[in-house]
Amino acid sequence: MDIPPTSPQLQALHRPSGVGVVDKAAAILDALEAGPTSLAQLVAATGIARPTLHRLAAALVHHRLVGRDLQGRYILGSRLGELASAAGEDRLTSAAGPVLTRLRDATGESSQLFRRQADSRVCVASAERPVGLRDTIPVGTRLSMKAGSAAQVLLAWEDHERLVEGLSGAVFTPTVLAAVRRRGWAQSLGEREPGVASVSAPVRSPSGRVIAAVSISGPIERLTRQPGRVHAETVMRAALNLTELVRSAETTSS
Repeated sequence: MDIPPTSPQLQALHRPSGVGVVDKAAAILDALEAGPTSLAQLVAATGIARPTLHRLAAALVHHRLVGRDLQGRYILGSRLGELASAAGEDRLTSAAGPVLTRLRDATGESSQLFRRQADSRVCVASAERPVGLRDTIPVGTRLSMKAGSAAQVLLAWEDHERLVEGLSGAVFTPTVLAAVRRRGWAQSLGEREPGVASVSAPVRSPSGRVIAAVSISGPIERLTRQPGRVHAETVMRAALNLTELVRSAETTSS
């Protein structure tokens, strides 16, 4: 990347807000929009003193707003993609209601939509089984990314660094996640809670990135010890339906 010593584009973008550290962080992110950048190039592009820029870049890396590539250059971080997805969450959750209701009716089990938020997964929409024994997960419930079929789906397609980090302390193994990627769905038996089984499949953004997981869950006695064999096709169809609705909504809004 070749950045001139002064950057009129960045100067035009950043009329100071009066909060210096925020202005500098924003300047760094704007410079990285052009692609992988060395520390020296960031200094040249932003005009920020090298020690200050190094300290700010380290803090942005810590919060995953900035990352490092294999050559050690700075790049935009994965957290920005998560925040961008969250900005479109209204479209996703509004489209999810009817899809989850149909999935519940087709399987007879409670259905949920999970999104990843930092080191947790959050239920952002659900359709509860109306009667009988059920696995109740209210909207807003925050669950671990270390167990459960939805956690497997939300982690399986991550980049190598986040995959390794996510597997640390997880109930599932790299072999399990490889199987999830191969077949396109996940199942769990008593991972999150004893006696509870679940099946999940990925919802993807128009770019193909996994942004959510559609799930059903209920007692093992009803879902059996091979819930994927019984329900995977139906859950995958619901996830694909939601993927297409999100793509259609984004195309319309564009």
